[in-house]
Amino acid sequence: MASAVKAPNTSGQEDAPTNPRGIPQAPFVDKVEDYVATRQDVEPTLRKFQEMISKYQFMEMNVQKRMGGLQEKIPEIQKTLDTVRFLKSRKDETEPIETTFELNDTLYARAKIPATEEVYLWLGANIMLSYQVDEAETLLTSKLSTAQTSLSNCEEDLDYLREQITTMEVATARVYNWEIVQKRKEKTSEEVDEQKQS
Repeated sequence: MASAVKAPNTSGQEDAPTNPRGIPQAPFVDKVEDYVATRQDVEPTLRKFQEMISKYQFMEMNVQKRMGGLQEKIPEIQKTLDTVRFLKSRKDETEPIETTFELNDTLYARAKIPATEEVYLWLGANIMLSYQVDEAETLLTSKLSTAQTSLSNCEEDLDYLREQITTMEVATARVYNWEIVQKRKEKTSEEVDEQKQS
């Protein structure tokens, strides 16, 4: 048997493999003996595994929240970009555009929009800036691309985290089952000793 307990790497050291965004890979427990030497090592190992599962679940929850925000943000950016492109395509028109725009969820207003070289964009935190139409299109295209890349990364991270959680759950089950087998061996050994003594 192993003379020392090899605890799973939960400290986040550099030698642990990670995904491209730094999420550590869960250890795969092929041989339980690599992690526990005696039955007394089982509880601390199971606690460490449970702690790792909790960390992965916390990361999973954060990634899901980030994904939700991006899934709301991307259509808004796309809608704004489409509007800027429409205004750009009508740059040479002399007739103003007559439109209805939303003031609130149930409140709309009519407006006539003359051809324009300038648009105002909400940047967040109650900040609105004026941009030339071409600059606005470039900015929005960049923001849309960044948001789509972030969403793709979140989806990849979510799949990765689910794999790591499953790996840790399997590792926990293997350690638990190893302990049960050890208990049975000890019980059988005790019964054999009792029979020899009688």
